[in-house]
Amino acid sequence: MKTNRREFLKTLGGVAAFTIVPRHVLGRGFIAPSDQLTKGIIGTGGMGCGHVNYAGTRLVAVCDVDKNHLEQGRRLVNEKIAAYHDFRDLILDPNVDIVHIATPPHWHGIMSVEAAKAGKDIWCEKPMTRTIGEGKRVMEAIKQNGRMFRLNTRYRFSDSFYGLGTPIRPLKKLVQSGMLGWPLKVTISKHTGFDWKFFWVGKEYLEPQPIPKELDYDFWLGPAPYKPYNAHRVHQTFRGYWDYDGGGLGDMGQHYIDPVQYLLGKDETSPVKVEVDAPQQHPDAVGVWRSITYTYDDGCQIVLWGEDFGDPKTPYVSGPKGNVYKNFVCDIPNWEKKLADYPEPEPQVTDFLESVKTRQPFALNERNGFRSATIVNLGTIALRLNRTLNFDPVKLEFIDDEAANRLINQPMRAPWNI
Repeated sequence: MKTNRREFLKTLGGVAAFTIVPRHVLGRGFIAPSDQLTKGIIGTGGMGCGHVNYAGTRLVAVCDVDKNHLEQGRRLVNEKIAAYHDFRDLILDPNVDIVHIATPPHWHGIMSVEAAKAGKDIWCEKPMTRTIGEGKRVMEAIKQNGRMFRLNTRYRFSDSFYGLGTPIRPLKKLVQSGMLGWPLKVTISKHTGFDWKFFWVGKEYLEPQPIPKELDYDFWLGPAPYKPYNAHRVHQTFRGYWDYDGGGLGDMGQHYIDPVQYLLGKDETSPVKVEVDAPQQHPDAVGVWRSITYTYDDGCQIVLWGEDFGDPKTPYVSGPKGNVYKNFVCDIPNWEKKLADYPEPEPQVTDFLESVKTRQPFALNERNGFRSATIVNLGTIALRLNRTLNFDPVKLEFIDDEAANRLINQPMRAPWNI
């Protein structure tokens, strides 16, 4: 970090001290008279614009490497706010309490670590990180710096869970009751309302194009390998390239898989095997796949079916004693009456602002979020190599597979590192 940036922001903080005093300066547990937290958003071209008005916060800064997106960010609120080209300036802004990271995933790890080191709490879009190694580093930084972290997918604690026609909590209660038996297999498919968005595929052999004058393409790439600019490589279609994301699996994976991890009680572990049925993938452009199967050491499985693959009559959850289908239909006789006698799932902190104020971990935090992101990343690695992989969930490494292990900690383009 350059000294002049630090000095500039120190001066800025002094000027602003009479109007906004950041919570982290006042100490843990302090509640300002306005009871209002401030936030800054990094990435205002898409998702960042949709999270401005969460209650109890005030937007004070935005950042983007595209001048058009930055101007769009400026207009998110009527008042004058800080606008930055370099995310490090926003992170060091003393007026920002919460950093909201809404960039492509290849930036999530670096930005989360730097925000934690700067004493900020973090709201990060999914997937948590593009690699397993980056996720490990984020966990370490959050712990070392005593920060609060939220991953922006909510289905383990709120909202109807896609085609299932129910929030996840009643299904969690049914699973933990033991009425379905054990081990369980969860099949996530279009048949039960889950769309893997295979339109997020990449284009092979992109032709180089002139870089738009409003875009700092080199900064947009950041830690990713340098490749000539093409409009399909950036902004809304970046998901189709391995360097930045993982296609529909990267886009929707944590939305769909994290609640299943919660259902199965797997927040502290990972699958031991991942199998793929897919065409050979291009080294740059993400392609489609037919199925991905994850197996845990106790026999539980999570099965992903692409497009219209598989039997439409297959249940969402299948167990030795019963099954659950779309629209929360269970084939156990009198299951609703029987379930009433079982305890409810343990309560969770589901308001991130409460988490920030009380310093109690959010329901989906850096630890369990890392584990569900790891499931996604296990799948992308198996797809890229097009083979079955065995994984050690304690050591967090693949067993006897050097090529797979190289994809856990992928090199970053200088000068970036995590």
